[in-house]
Amino acid sequence: MIRVCLAGATGWAGSELAKGIARTSDVTLVAAIARRHAGQRLGDILSEPRLNTVIHTSAAEALATPCDVFVEYTKPDTAKSNILAALDHGAHVVVGTSGLTDEDFAAIDDAARKQQRGVLACGNFALTVVLLQRFAEIAARLIPQWEILDYAHDDKLDAPSGTARELAARLARIRAPQTTVPVAETVGEREARGATLAGSQIHAIRLPGFVISAEIIFGMPDQKLTIRHDSGSSAVPYVDGALLAIRRVSSLVGVHRGLDTVLDL
Repeated sequence: MIRVCLAGATGWAGSELAKGIARTSDVTLVAAIARRHAGQRLGDILSEPRLNTVIHTSAAEALATPCDVFVEYTKPDTAKSNILAALDHGAHVVVGTSGLTDEDFAAIDDAARKQQRGVLACGNFALTVVLLQRFAEIAARLIPQWEILDYAHDDKLDAPSGTARELAARLARIRAPQTTVPVAETVGEREARGATLAGSQIHAIRLPGFVISAEIIFGMPDQKLTIRHDSGSSAVPYVDGALLAIRRVSSLVGVHRGLDTVLDL
């Protein structure tokens, strides 16, 4: 039985994952974190009687209960400290929170390797995102120019999303994209060309009507290729991927980014 501590257990994605864990026979939720509902029983909040754990205020408090895997589903301003605390307590970590930088992951990787623990960070656990990333890697080997569009709801605080950051980082390992006119030579407002992350130009759109979408456009003379993922309004598509990550993160050491790290693709 894999013992899980879930940070962000009453949030949009965390609550669906908690319910998914309740339906499994090999994963059990031993601790939960959610500041708003601290002290209450998680099953009462989520209307799931199989979830008996009491909700804690902080990771430090929740980690007093031993766990095998710590799942981070909170906010960028608390995620890094939560992850480091979990590693310090000897847990493997699955990261679903977006907004962590490459520098954050470098520090986390160092801590994970010292503890000989695995950290699996996924900007998005949906299978369609895994396929978008893999198809984009294939395209980048053949097409030298691309840009990334990142769409999300209007109240999403971090930009770009974890999905877009992860995609840019993966493509950077293949090649640096070419630009006909270097971004630094833009005539007019440089910001109109988006942010440069891991060599890729990323444009973040935050508007009502979107949940999470990611799009990459590859361009060649007289032709272009568009690969796009769109999420619906529920977090259900992420549950199976997150459970897979929980089951397999113990096979890793250090930080690994992307669910396909533990998939046979």
